[in-house]
Amino acid sequence: MHRLLCALLLTTAAAVDTDKTCASDDCMAAKQVPVALLGVGGVGRALVEALVGARTHHKDVYGLRFDVKVLADSSGYLAGDLDDAQLQSAAAAKADGKKLPGATKGDVDKAVASLGEGALVVDVTASGSTTPLLIEALKRGQKVVSANKKPFSSDQAAYDALVGHPIRHNNVRHESTVGAGLPAIAALNRLSMADDKVRKIAGTFSGTLGFVMSGLEAGRPFSEVVLEAKAKGYTEPDPRDDLGGVDVARKALILARGLGWRLELSDVNVEPLYPPEMASLTVDDFMAKLPSLDEDFAKRAKEAKARGEALRYAATVEDGRLTVGLVSVSTSSPLGSLSGTDNLVEYYTTWYDPSPLVVRGAGAGAGATAAGALADMVELSV
Repeated sequence: MHRLLCALLLTTAAAVDTDKTCASDDCMAAKQVPVALLGVGGVGRALVEALVGARTHHKDVYGLRFDVKVLADSSGYLAGDLDDAQLQSAAAAKADGKKLPGATKGDVDKAVASLGEGALVVDVTASGSTTPLLIEALKRGQKVVSANKKPFSSDQAAYDALVGHPIRHNNVRHESTVGAGLPAIAALNRLSMADDKVRKIAGTFSGTLGFVMSGLEAGRPFSEVVLEAKAKGYTEPDPRDDLGGVDVARKALILARGLGWRLELSDVNVEPLYPPEMASLTVDDFMAKLPSLDEDFAKRAKEAKARGEALRYAATVEDGRLTVGLVSVSTSSPLGSLSGTDNLVEYYTTWYDPSPLVVRGAGAGAGATAAGALADMVELSV
């Protein structure tokens, strides 16, 4: 009996010692989450740095460690137990214009599939070609995080396959597809969860066009502001990719679909900031002809100012219609007070009316976009 009691005491003491040891920072086990990271462009590289920099925070606060097992882009891929030094080296190589080791699309698909159920597939590309891979990942029990708006703003069937019905909040996060790291989708989801009916969504979803509108409000010529935006790298190499409004339309479509609306991109009424005859010009010819638009924009900006209003390039989701184009709004409104490259979304609902729920902040930039994707990764993993 004495020997049995001693054995029990020794066992208990050993268990206590083990618990004390395992409670220390050195051996506390973090949940290992395998990750396939698709895209090593500006956002992908920023995400690598953010992920590596947050290692201690993720472990101490959430008990998580993200293990990147696949790093891929259109040039090739790396696979295996990739440590932080390898990830940072690959990101640096991509920044220098180098390529990842070559691979076929099938190779990448197999590498992602091999991670098994529960793995995170993170899409920070700007390509619609990842859509089938994301859909297959969800079918096999993997989870998807995306900063790539194209899969979620392509055809309705693809959106349904990705988001699901009922909505798969525990399997998919795509916050950074609208407004970089702004919680625009999270705000909309919370309104929906509370059954707070959304009557109207209005917003500006382009930092580039926000910069242009601020210039017009200050009395500057349209062509001059666009030229400066291009020089600062705010626009795409062809500024028409921004001035055409399609990127804004994609983001607004994602929010409209979040309301349950069933729309295609072709259903969106988009007003470009240039006439149709300028669409087929070369970039140089387009830039040379921009001053021909200055007089009209100056007149519209002056008339708006006389009314106590300002011009904004905005998307409006209301009464079953989604429109994107130039609007004149009161300077005392949230949209009217916006300046610079910030993005802003207004939600008018049963409870947020006449004063809307407003989400505002930096709506572009690799760092902000990567931060939004990283937060989504944590939310799907805890």
